Amino acid sequence: MNFPLYIAKRYLFSKSKNNAINIITGIASIGIIVGTLALFVVLSVFSGLRDFSLSFSNTIDPDLKVNPIQGKSFFISPKQEKEIAAIEGIASYSKVVEERVLFFFDGKEQVTYLKGVDVNYTKINSVSKNLFNGKWLRYKTAEVVVGYGITQKLSLGLFDFNNDFEVYVPRKGKAVIESEAEAFNKSVLIPVGIYAISEDLDGKYVFADLTLAQDLLEYKHNQISGVEIKIKHNANEAEIMEKLNLIFQNKVEVKNRAQLNATLYKMLNTENIAVYLIFTLVIIIALFNLIGALIMMILEKKSNLKTLFNLGSEVKYLKKIFLLQGSLLTIIGGIIGLILGIIIVLIQQHFKLVMITESLAYPVVFSIQNMLIVFGTIVALGFISSLIASSRVTKKLLD
Repeated sequence: MNFPLYIAKRYLFSKSKNNAINIITGIASIGIIVGTLALFVVLSVFSGLRDFSLSFSNTIDPDLKVNPIQGKSFFISPKQEKEIAAIEGIASYSKVVEERVLFFFDGKEQVTYLKGVDVNYTKINSVSKNLFNGKWLRYKTAEVVVGYGITQKLSLGLFDFNNDFEVYVPRKGKAVIESEAEAFNKSVLIPVGIYAISEDLDGKYVFADLTLAQDLLEYKHNQISGVEIKIKHNANEAEIMEKLNLIFQNKVEVKNRAQLNATLYKMLNTENIAVYLIFTLVIIIALFNLIGALIMMILEKKSNLKTLFNLGSEVKYLKKIFLLQGSLLTIIGGIIGLILGIIIVLIQQHFKLVMITESLAYPVVFSIQNMLIVFGTIVALGFISSLIASSRVTKKLLD
């Protein structure tokens, strides 16, 4: 029989004769449970806020995007398109042309991105499902879909035939400019839809047909700014990126969503780490009660320890009794705290008791990863605290 574990369980589940020790042990247990619960709930909330923040950019950003390493455009051949389509794990791809240009409407102007897209674009993301008004554009026409923020700045409406919605793109290779017609490529656009996603994105893009954008930018029919790719669920992202680089002979850079929004991901991860460290510090402070309770237990059981020592037990086994007692207390408290935290998170997910606005519930995400992080943290800190307390059992104390 493992007698240190047996005695540790006896000490853990039996009341002490000293009422002060019982009170301190109870406070330590409550601190572990509440600390575990709080850490899990807060991490779940931040996971929810993280997903909520990324949901806006994910509406427009593809799973993978191929960009030129040098310059603003590159050429794609029919052979390369076939090779992309043949890659296992790719659900669909779309060729795009993207450039900052000048838009003009009723005496107002706005510099923002013109994004030319092909017929596959709506398969890559869900922009077409986030239309505030109107419909998605028809291809091979001058129809465009405009962000809500752009319509606000230009006072632009749909199907306004009294004023032209114009786009101006500087012409290439003109050393001497004698007139506006020579300086710019110009086209009259027809707004047919308004998308609304977030404040930042609503003022970023005007979506148009790919051919129209290529003509305005004086691109050739196989000259594009990028290839946006949607991958299948559980596809090997790294392997697909490697194959894309081989197809384009490493003349392009392939980025995933995290790399496309590196600043946003870094900010969200930093916030998550900061919150984790703050609440871990709270748990560390709570575990001082555990150290105090174990030390008082050691002093109370000093005579019993002497008896065990005189019967031949080594000091290391006597230390192990209180190491196991503290570790068991931490594990049990951590499990209870996690169960309570999971219940709270699931209740919020299903019943939406806490609201940010009248229509938007506070986002929370139940994650196995968060559960393992919290349980690992509490067990590790509990083990260290128990190790510190059990170190008080020495031969000098027993003598």
